[in-house]
Amino acid sequence: MTEIQPGSVVSVHYIGTLDNGRIFDSTPDDQPLVFTIGAGEVFPALEQLVSSMKVGEVRNVVIPSAQAYGPRSHENIISLKRTAFPAGKEIRTGQKLTIEFKGSTSRVMLVAQVSENAVVLDGNHPLAGLDLTFAIRLDAIN
Repeated sequence: MTEIQPGSVVSVHYIGTLDNGRIFDSTPDDQPLVFTIGAGEVFPALEQLVSSMKVGEVRNVVIPSAQAYGPRSHENIISLKRTAFPAGKEIRTGQKLTIEFKGSTSRVMLVAQVSENAVVLDGNHPLAGLDLTFAIRLDAIN
């Protein structure tokens, strides 16, 4: 039986849910998630869990927000004057915008609020501040 070690490539199927039972992500039946142990491709807590599993084993794990996408941060919320956007550009709550910052960096942000004079943008990950539950099955170790 093959044991998982750093550098092992593993294939898993999972269903990710929130505290309210809503599914936020899952792998299709024909497309497992494939990642390399130790490469930082998934949350460390998830990698640690998978590292202790055997092929065919199914486990449930709750990953606290601090070990997933982190807490929601007020520093990731900005308010811009409506005049910072082109006059004819329609901006609505829930829309995602790519915002260019100084230094040639860009970031996708969610429009959280729109008023006549301002637009509030939220750069937090949509799952920030939420504990994530995974039902995960280890399918293969390569």
